[in-house]
Amino acid sequence: MEPKTPTTRRVLVAKPRGYCAGVDRAVVAVEKALEQYGAPIYVRKQIVHNTHVVRTLEAKGAIFVEETEDVPEGAIVVFSAHGVSPTVHAEAEQRRLRTIDATCPLVTKVHNEAKRFAGQDYDILLIGHEGHEEVEGTSGEAPEHIQLVDGLDSVESVQVRNPDKLVWLSQTTLSVDETTETVAKLKERFPTLIDPPSDDICYATQNRQVAVKEIAAQSQLVIVVGSENSSNSKRLVEVAKDHGAAASYLVDNASFIRDEWLEGVTTVGVTSGASVPEELVDEVLARLAQHGFDDVEQVESVHESMRFALPHELRKDLRGVS
Repeated sequence: MEPKTPTTRRVLVAKPRGYCAGVDRAVVAVEKALEQYGAPIYVRKQIVHNTHVVRTLEAKGAIFVEETEDVPEGAIVVFSAHGVSPTVHAEAEQRRLRTIDATCPLVTKVHNEAKRFAGQDYDILLIGHEGHEEVEGTSGEAPEHIQLVDGLDSVESVQVRNPDKLVWLSQTTLSVDETTETVAKLKERFPTLIDPPSDDICYATQNRQVAVKEIAAQSQLVIVVGSENSSNSKRLVEVAKDHGAAASYLVDNASFIRDEWLEGVTTVGVTSGASVPEELVDEVLARLAQHGFDDVEQVESVHESMRFALPHELRKDLRGVS
């Protein structure tokens, strides 16, 4: 009897994955500020939702705070990629803080849409997750006009003044499929609900979900690298389970992988959220290789080439900026 051929253990790595243009811009903004002005540089909230990135920047001299009131008067503060409300800008001005706004331009687009529709006296249904920093920032642009819709279950409780002047916007990091379902249910109640002029869910969120669908269909297990407070990373886990993977887990880094996840598995899919540096993915691949998963194939679903310029405050001298 001939010896049995060992089963090939393979890894399918999604592309695109990891850093999006908005995250790259925000992280580089903190690094450039430290280079130009020296430590400490204060950052309101996590610059992006990734534990490793935050710790790395802390080691370089960044100090992360919860609110502007935690920043010494006259110091430099960076606003995170998730955006802030006008109230936060006003508080910073009152404290004479020198600000660098690292809000992702795609989040800024949603802010501008909110201001425009509120100016036309529309009720705005903001699809998103309660408590998320991006939702808080967008809602702050027009709190008297904006109502949060947090998933399908909250649709029935929506109350509006005039269904003929009603528009929806969304948090940029949601699941594309879930948002589509929520909008469809809203339109059952409000047939005249207006769509935003362009898709609010960002290109990177959509691309990473398209990519994970492709590898999930061929994988028994999908590992998503990302932090627990990263909305787009958590959505990738959900999308993987919905599109073929028997199991999917979110891991902050390779040390979170449990050996029992790999038992009986021959194909593992790997991807990462939009705020995850590539070195964390490399560590996961090294950990999988230790378990015999050394046949690694990159699966490219969408070509991605978006880049954003640095915040304008870093393209001029901050001295004298209030």
